[in-house]
Amino acid sequence: MDSPTSQASKVAIGIDFGTTNSSIAFAGRSDEVQLAKFPYLGSLTDAYRSLLYLQQVREGGANTLKSWTGPEGIEQYLSADVKGRLIQSLKSFLSSRTLHGTEVFGRRYTIEDLIARILRDLREKAEQQFGINIRSAVIGRPVHFVGAENQADDGYAEGRLRSAFELAGYESVEFEMEPVAAAHYYESMLDHDELILIGDFGGGTSDFSLVHVGPTVRRRGRVSGDIVGNAGVGIAGDSFDAKIIRHLVSPALGAGSQLRSLGKILTVPNWVYIRLERWHHLSLLRGRDVLNMLRGVHAQSLEPEKIGALIHFIKEDLGFHLHRAVQKVKVDLSNNPVAKFQFSDGFVDLEAMVERASFEEWICDELGQIAACVDSLLSSSGVMPQDVDMVFLTGGSSFVPAVRKIFETRFGENRIRSGNEFTSVARGLALKAMDVRMSDSKAR
Repeated sequence: MDSPTSQASKVAIGIDFGTTNSSIAFAGRSDEVQLAKFPYLGSLTDAYRSLLYLQQVREGGANTLKSWTGPEGIEQYLSADVKGRLIQSLKSFLSSRTLHGTEVFGRRYTIEDLIARILRDLREKAEQQFGINIRSAVIGRPVHFVGAENQADDGYAEGRLRSAFELAGYESVEFEMEPVAAAHYYESMLDHDELILIGDFGGGTSDFSLVHVGPTVRRRGRVSGDIVGNAGVGIAGDSFDAKIIRHLVSPALGAGSQLRSLGKILTVPNWVYIRLERWHHLSLLRGRDVLNMLRGVHAQSLEPEKIGALIHFIKEDLGFHLHRAVQKVKVDLSNNPVAKFQFSDGFVDLEAMVERASFEEWICDELGQIAACVDSLLSSSGVMPQDVDMVFLTGGSSFVPAVRKIFETRFGENRIRSGNEFTSVARGLALKAMDVRMSDSKAR
């Protein structure tokens, strides 16, 4: 029987570290791709939530800091009577040159440290399942990281992500654009050549690539000219979620309400609600200074019950629960013209009927930026819409009807394809890793 080390040489690993979810896949000699699966609430999932949950536990008369990631992190968070610290969407912070880390229970951690904890657990769980040692992989990255304003910012973010992988025990990593990885997956199903447009919609970014794919490319090996162009914009699922929170949640928690201070009527500070819209920033509001400020606002508020609900929301760190409620109504609106938004934890109770037309109006600016990005890619690449043989859409927001309409308007409904929307990038990365391994073998 082969040792784990020799087995590792026969497979290729692809890792899609996403803003919201991550997945890891391997391809063997037969080009068959297998995704790692993880237990979650009594079933199995191939989506490993990109989150970290930390909690102080009393052991032997002293406080011990313990951490859990992915599905285990969610289960620990949901079962905890006294909530610890739930940290999410760390990928969104990689391009920031001012946010280097955070303090958790009196200890300072860098962003790279926190991401490495997630990546290490993901690697070790995949090793147990696949029966191999994983020390190298092809890693997905967006065309432009969230918050990146130029190529230097993207390089900085990629460098931080590489450092996190190294801290997690990876000895060799190679990066591939996420939409190009999705093209690898799509290509594996083709028996003819095509020029395709890939649209990859993640939690933090929407990325697009024009790529030549097909049997000819696979036979001769992919060359740089096969990638006709790349483009991306820092707008995706999280941006859509933010608009739902702005219109359905924030007003019930005091956004736009007033307070009386020194005989003047003032508006409650809006920056709190801006962070609330990015649900993964909610834990950043749990600092003593913020809560003391809000208690002062509560004492002077003309609608104290709303500010009280906001304080409860922050103290109980209900961002994950809010995210689930927002995701549900977004999915429901993709399937129905009207849906019910509902959030309740026994203290804060929110309920509203939402029309798809209203949701599309809320996100019209984001839709416009996505459309402009697609048009810019076509223009800069010198490609006309009619020259594109097929459009392959992947990622959760590709289900949103208004997003699909952008592509149907330009390319026609009959040229739109999708499939394995949440795992196509990881599958494609594994296939790319297999191509790299085969090329290295031939070179030797």
